[in-house]
Amino acid sequence: MTLESPDLKHLPEFVEKMGAAGLPGPVIDTFGYYYEKVVSGEKGMLSEKDIAPVADDELEDADALAGYSEAGHRARQKTVMIKLNGGLGTSMGLTTAKSLLDIKGGKSFLEMILDQAAHMGVRLSLMNSFNTQDDTLAALSRLRPATEPDIFLQNRYPKILRDTLAPASWPQDPDKEWNPPGHGDIYTALYTSGMLDAFLNDGIRYAFISNSDNLGATLDPDILGYFSERQLPFLMEVAERTPSDTKGGHIARLRDGRLVLREVAQCPESELEAFVDISHYRYFNTNNIWVNLVFLKELLDTHPVIHLPMILNPKSLDPRDNKSPAVYQIETAMGAAISLFQGAMAVRVNKDRLIPVKKCNDLLVVRSDYITATDDFRLVLNPARRSDRIKIHLDAKFYGKIDQFDERFARGVPSLVGCESLSVEGDVMFGKGVVLKGHVAISNLDPFQKVIPDNTVIEGNLSV
Repeated sequence: MTLESPDLKHLPEFVEKMGAAGLPGPVIDTFGYYYEKVVSGEKGMLSEKDIAPVADDELEDADALAGYSEAGHRARQKTVMIKLNGGLGTSMGLTTAKSLLDIKGGKSFLEMILDQAAHMGVRLSLMNSFNTQDDTLAALSRLRPATEPDIFLQNRYPKILRDTLAPASWPQDPDKEWNPPGHGDIYTALYTSGMLDAFLNDGIRYAFISNSDNLGATLDPDILGYFSERQLPFLMEVAERTPSDTKGGHIARLRDGRLVLREVAQCPESELEAFVDISHYRYFNTNNIWVNLVFLKELLDTHPVIHLPMILNPKSLDPRDNKSPAVYQIETAMGAAISLFQGAMAVRVNKDRLIPVKKCNDLLVVRSDYITATDDFRLVLNPARRSDRIKIHLDAKFYGKIDQFDERFARGVPSLVGCESLSVEGDVMFGKGVVLKGHVAISNLDPFQKVIPDNTVIEGNLSV
């Protein structure tokens, strides 16, 4: 397909728009690669016929890597911890960088990340997006960490009108014409920002990359030692899927033997039943990734446009306005790079390496005594817990956004250390020192708010 093709008549408009925004050539070329797939009708699907499940004995177990701890400590000075810090947390009603949200003990994600890096004595870097850059820089100026993190910007792609495949226009708020291209952009962003060369010139050889909203993901010396001693090009941390992980991307093997990551957006609708079958595809991507920067540099010097599987997301141009034009957002997943590196591997980790906060339901768990903070600023499962699983359902009408959540837990979140599941229906305000035990269901069927008194202990069903 050439630029003269009628199907690509809008591509020069995208190229001009991205050039005017100052985006580097490799970013523009990468967008063009994916745009050609969009106009040709490709949806980025990965079918069952092309992949096979990964068996237990194909994975290393992180619990068996203790012998690599010393090597991990030696490699720490050659390692950077990179946090993906581009999210706003719009699903929780946030309008600022999600990493600035208070998470535990009055500290934000960002503050705890800074504390983790300082305690471990490891170099820290943040990949911000155009949405989070100003917020994060202002916060760092206020916090004044002893060692400033290295910061580089995630790139951005223009949104594509679904009906014409032309660039989206929104004069009342031009920033909404752009979308972050997913965390798969990290490799190109490291390269085009000059940060990859800067790390290598400083003797940094290994990168541990994880989400800023996952404070369970710290620099594990056992895994780092294994990764560095084996000189692996790429290592993905995976965990065993549970019924609550059915939408997370799973790993599989391509027919040529390479590992591959498949996200739910890449699964044909007719195969969704197999996708969510946790006995079939047993392991999901925690989005904790280890990358050998020497191998990455070699790859990008040879292929500045890296071909990760495309994720085509249909959205509204303005996420808060469903009547705004229908658009496509081109995105890629960071873990999808596992298929690009010959010899890439996956390691099985426990769920305590994955404590994400995606919704207010998750925030309740992390702020409660279900999760505790260690002396080295990690978040871990409370050792008093009998089970590592808890199911939380908060009525989205009253708890879905952060301001609603904070109002109803203004006196403190309840104790969940002895709770197995919690369901709250209706508008309920929680008093101070409330304790929940076992399986708890709380309901308020009245059209006005009800209050649970201070120091109430609840077990079982309660109508208020």
